[in-house]
Amino acid sequence: MQGPRPVVLSGPSGAGKSTLLKKLFKDYENIFGFSVSHTTRQPRPGEVDGKDYHFVTREEMQKEIDAGEFIEHAEFSGNMYGTSKGAVQAVQAQNQICVLDIDIQGVKNIKKTDLNPIYISVQPPSIDILEKRLRDRKTETEESLLKRLTAARVDLELSKEPGLFDLVIINDDLEKAYSELKEVLLE
Repeated sequence: MQGPRPVVLSGPSGAGKSTLLKKLFKDYENIFGFSVSHTTRQPRPGEVDGKDYHFVTREEMQKEIDAGEFIEHAEFSGNMYGTSKGAVQAVQAQNQICVLDIDIQGVKNIKKTDLNPIYISVQPPSIDILEKRLRDRKTETEESLLKRLTAARVDLELSKEPGLFDLVIINDDLEKAYSELKEVLLE
């Protein structure tokens, strides 16, 4: 993979990754580009195919995984998610720094590739605050919310592994978190 060094952003759902990325892309739209992940889940209201995710069938995605077209992939809450080589190359072809939003399984998988990104973990100040953020979204059933919280606890525990991340941002103040993110990326 040619081009500038990519950035991997990881952290539990509700930690604030999307909010931080929206600010980053608004302020530096020509510098950073988002690697659009593939998923087998259904689009949420307002999500656009090809912009938020590439929404595909399980069969399509499995076929591409088997053909070696994915850098990483994982299953979460019964749906498949993954980053295709093509999605990263599309950003790099525009001479932009590719940003990937990846879960902890994906981070561990990318560590085994030659991608060589900067690894950043975005974390909530606490599980209680994370739960409040997820509930305030009103996009989850109680069952899916509990699955996300369980996954978040595992994610936060696994993220403590020494050397896994180059930077950990605790997102308890959006402006401070954004400032930390910009500082490491604009180097």
